[in-house]
Amino acid sequence: MRRPSQMMKLLLASFFGVIVGFLMGITFPTLTLTKMNLPSTLFPSIDLAYIEDKYSDLSRKRLFSSWSSTKSPKLNKDIPDPPYTYNDTKIWVPTNPRGAERLPPDIVTPESDLYLRRLWGDPNEDLKTKQRYLVTFTVGYGQRKNIDAALKKFSDNFTIMLFHYDGRASEWEEFEWSKRAIHVSIRKQTKWWYAKRFLHPDIVAPYDYIFIWDEDLGMEHFDAEKYLAVVKKHGLEISQPGLEPYEGLTWEMTKKRDDTEVHKHAEERNGWCSDPNLPPCAAFVEIMAPVFSRKAWRCVWHMIQNDLIHGWGLDFAVRKCVQNAHEKIGVVDAQWIIHQGVPSLGNQGQQEQGKQPWEGVRERCRREWTMFQDRLDEAEKAYYEASAHKNVSSSRPHR
Repeated sequence: MRRPSQMMKLLLASFFGVIVGFLMGITFPTLTLTKMNLPSTLFPSIDLAYIEDKYSDLSRKRLFSSWSSTKSPKLNKDIPDPPYTYNDTKIWVPTNPRGAERLPPDIVTPESDLYLRRLWGDPNEDLKTKQRYLVTFTVGYGQRKNIDAALKKFSDNFTIMLFHYDGRASEWEEFEWSKRAIHVSIRKQTKWWYAKRFLHPDIVAPYDYIFIWDEDLGMEHFDAEKYLAVVKKHGLEISQPGLEPYEGLTWEMTKKRDDTEVHKHAEERNGWCSDPNLPPCAAFVEIMAPVFSRKAWRCVWHMIQNDLIHGWGLDFAVRKCVQNAHEKIGVVDAQWIIHQGVPSLGNQGQQEQGKQPWEGVRERCRREWTMFQDRLDEAEKAYYEASAHKNVSSSRPHR
């Protein structure tokens, strides 16, 4: 049996060893992992050399702080934060998109797309083809057969996007094309509400042309590829197919003609056109079936108001997005459509004050038209007044 003096010596030696080990840990906290002779099976998926190179410039204080946070929460409170933040960088590129100035330009990706990608494999091999055009329809399930027939008129060169205003997106799986389509389902919204939120110009940038169409269009006499061939031939930035004449046709400009491939001017009733090169006699298409070039859509998107969801008045204003609009906006007669006039979205309204749902929707459409025109007039007035004031100020001699 050991004597008390030997036990005391053993305890003192052990305590001294603990103190020395602790002090050595503080003095040399960093550990070069690649110098350790550890079995590779302990780190099967970690590149140790990469870790060492990537983080070799971290301060000892930060490494010790990370260690002590797991070992001793009380001790961690006594260690101050490092004198820098994770956002410290010497990079500042003012020409980068707003908010991305700290990033090197080569990593900035300001635009996206709607191409569907797989969850596995090499990302560079995801896309066998990249569609050049985008077609969108705002739909209810009741119009599924008409939409199925319509989409047969669009080639595989089109990305298909459906906006579902009735919440029944999953029921479209009966159609084979639905599996490669993009479905956005939000109840009781209009196509311009969807367009403002899901068709940002930086999202649809890969597409040469964007179709933003209603669901109640007959397309027996329409082919999308042939249509775009005519659009390109005539250099149209904004267009629509001609409408087969029907009883409720409002504008002469959009009526199909039999004697021409494309028309850009029309004669309206007396007093409707203050200038033959202005809407509705020229530079005009309706909002039911517009087709925008990439360049034109980038401008039109910014014109759409967040709260004016029906888009009434846009057809008179899109000309502001195209230079020489009376030459670059037109109606394609060689490919025409039929407006079936199904009031499906109108019935999504709500009955109030004795008015039928569709009456409330139509009343709001008219109100929005007036509001949009007032906003546009006021914005232009403010711009010209500010420009005039600036010109006057700059022309005054300096004292």
